[in-house]
Amino acid sequence: MGFNQTRTKVGHGLAKVLGIKLDYRHEMDDGQITRGESVFSVSSADTYVEQEPTVWEWLQHVTPNGRDLSRYARNLLPFTRWIGRYNLQWFSGDLVAGITIGAVVVPQGMAYAKLAELPVEYGLYSSFMGVLIYWFFATSKDITIGPVAVMSTITGNVVLDAAARRPDIPGHIIASALAIIAGAIVCFLGLARLGWLVEFISLTSISAFMTGSALNIAVGQVPTMMGITGFSTRDATYKVFINTLKHLGRSQLDAAMGLTALAMLYLIRSLFTYLGNRIPAHRRLFFFISTLRTVFVILLYTLISWLVNMHIKDHKSANAKFKILGTVPRGFQHAAVPQVDSDIISIFASELPASVIVLLIEHISIAKSFGRVNGYTIDPSQELVAIGVTNLLGPFLGGYPATGSFSRTAIKSKAGVRTPLAGLITAIVVLLAIYALPAVFFYIPNATLSAVIIHAVGDLITPPNTVYQFWKISPLEVFIFFAGVIVTVFTTIEIGVYVTVAVSAALLLFRVFKARGRFLGRVKVHSVIGDHLLTDTEGKYRDDPDRSARNIYIPIDHNDGSNPQIEVEAPYPGVFIYRFSEGYNYPNANHYLDYMVEKIFQQTRRTNPNAYNRKGVSDTPTLTIPSTNPLSQDRPWNDPGPRKGEEINTEKPTLKAIILDFSSVNNVDITSVQHLIDVRNQLDRYASPDTVQWHFACINNRWTKRALASAGFGYLTPDHLDGSIQRWKPVFSVAELGGSASAAADAEFYLNKEGLKRQRTLDLERARSAGGTIQHEAEEIMAEDSDDTRNSVEKAPNKTRAYGSGKIAVVHGLNRPLFHIDLTSALHSAIANIESHTSQGTNPNPEPNVILGTGKTIKEDPDPAFEP
Repeated sequence: MGFNQTRTKVGHGLAKVLGIKLDYRHEMDDGQITRGESVFSVSSADTYVEQEPTVWEWLQHVTPNGRDLSRYARNLLPFTRWIGRYNLQWFSGDLVAGITIGAVVVPQGMAYAKLAELPVEYGLYSSFMGVLIYWFFATSKDITIGPVAVMSTITGNVVLDAAARRPDIPGHIIASALAIIAGAIVCFLGLARLGWLVEFISLTSISAFMTGSALNIAVGQVPTMMGITGFSTRDATYKVFINTLKHLGRSQLDAAMGLTALAMLYLIRSLFTYLGNRIPAHRRLFFFISTLRTVFVILLYTLISWLVNMHIKDHKSANAKFKILGTVPRGFQHAAVPQVDSDIISIFASELPASVIVLLIEHISIAKSFGRVNGYTIDPSQELVAIGVTNLLGPFLGGYPATGSFSRTAIKSKAGVRTPLAGLITAIVVLLAIYALPAVFFYIPNATLSAVIIHAVGDLITPPNTVYQFWKISPLEVFIFFAGVIVTVFTTIEIGVYVTVAVSAALLLFRVFKARGRFLGRVKVHSVIGDHLLTDTEGKYRDDPDRSARNIYIPIDHNDGSNPQIEVEAPYPGVFIYRFSEGYNYPNANHYLDYMVEKIFQQTRRTNPNAYNRKGVSDTPTLTIPSTNPLSQDRPWNDPGPRKGEEINTEKPTLKAIILDFSSVNNVDITSVQHLIDVRNQLDRYASPDTVQWHFACINNRWTKRALASAGFGYLTPDHLDGSIQRWKPVFSVAELGGSASAAADAEFYLNKEGLKRQRTLDLERARSAGGTIQHEAEEIMAEDSDDTRNSVEKAPNKTRAYGSGKIAVVHGLNRPLFHIDLTSALHSAIANIESHTSQGTNPNPEPNVILGTGKTIKEDPDPAFEP
């Protein structure tokens, strides 16, 4: 307490030295508040003055304490939360899933290394490090980190560009440096807990990027699958497609190894999917067989290749009948400290943003999707840490950029994985392949690996039915989807990434900037169950707002889809309820309020039609001093007034009050609040000599209240003419406090008493059937109960209806009488003040110590309780 007082004194002293006016708002002090603005008809309510949030409070909230730091450190290694409960049942599921993924990741890793323009062993190194490291940092049990088609393609573009610019630097050094830098950036984002940045990338952008990339990769692999050479497969997709058709006649024997392998992959999947649907009892068995189709096809065509090429001269792959992988080193032959310097970084600096975006969106989108499907929630920031650490450590064994794989994650999920520890089993499988199978890898046909790539990326293409669902949900985003796909097809994957992300961000900004509010009207509704209308004619549901008749507020123009046959009542003549649709900040503040003012001017008339008694059409500019008399002003150029002979429409009401619905507003900023101040001044001039009431409903942020109060909203402000405080008649919302003294407790006791009475009536009936003494005793008990119940009934109605002795309290602070809990209380307050001012039309500015509409003198006692 002493520290707070000292801090306050120091702050006030510093403000005095700097000339800062702490009381610039001229807000009513607590004494005035509790004596004047808290008048309502319930005398037993507790006074509540809402305290504004302070910067010190905010700093305490955002500054981590010891517990936060401990939680942060523990969250960096999520496996500590479940590893202690690991059991054999989990292990059995992880074993099956780990072996299954190991069988898939080995051929895919080698195939994707070809996309990255690297020897196939680098794909195995990246696969090993991805599955080995991820489980330490994982918050997803399904994700499999390793080489993926899109990231491998981007890496391949970087390697080819580096080979043209710096042929003296090997490609794997460039790829490892790219992994280190991209991994460091992603890891920093994760450690800083900035995973929420991924939310800026929409599903439309991800789908367009994945579809365009899949088409780019698939078309680029067709020439290799067909054995066609003589042009670059890294050109734009449409160029590769055209060149492939031009050179189709140059296909080699590779086409037999590629086309048949691709057909077999799709045939096996279709066959076992069909069998799984026809024989549901064996669906899991058919799934595992289908999952292993890649391994089966690779082994089959490796066997065929061995039979065809087993007698090649000097054991050189160049002498084979068709292109094969050739020699694959055993073990980690390229393990070394990655080489990273400014010259290497400058080579791929332009590709770094696209690389980081791909690492993020592929992994996070996949992890979130499978988390929702399997009933758990991932931590995006922690997932970024996992990706970052994997790419930081992977290059030490020769790895290149890796991230989450969609196809392998889907297989792992369906295989019944239980925990992230399955990655360790997959790592063992990959390690065995690195040391035990290089001799077998020698005969793998390149065309077959291309078929594997085409088959894998085919699942990334968004199917037409999904695009149709996009159209039903948001037609505009479908155009963004096709724009992203078309740009990717006609340019590069990197440009397609930038375009889809940029267009989605532009759409978001457009919607924010062009957000339009709605004017609301009042509709009385009743609840209906089936065909039975729940009425309140007998007072049965008086205390149940879900069953009794109630008022709701919907857009007057029915743009929310409500039934246009329903007549929406205006809240009150001259009172407008305006709802913000998508927040209220500087981008959309002007658009919101311009629309609001325009509609208000259309539906109301100026309070004083003679406010401008001079036309102000002097041809000679002169220096004049503005008059302080509002009835002696020149008419402005933008308000020419009625034409000569035209009568003023007196049927329109004058502007009296504006109610702003802040239910969709989380925070405000300086620009948006300044717009409110400007509009308030504009409408006060329009309504002069009256003052427009400003009520706010459903504010759900204390800082928003503080910002509005700092601009003079929420409480009574000095009048513009004479500086006197104008007293409004507030309508506060109160809630009942629990406890044995509350009206709710009394009503509950009454209901329990009635239940006890019914139970004892049943006992009495049983006693009468028994006769004798038992009946006599039961009748005495009933007599006592009747007296007690009669006393309760006599006391209870006053308490339950009027809360005469129940303890109640205001929900919002008395110092902010124009901030309301809902639209109903805001409208009641506005109407009450309008009627109060109308009844005191002869005295628009009463003495400060008189309550408007009551004639009562304000009590000096700070207790806000008044006689009803």
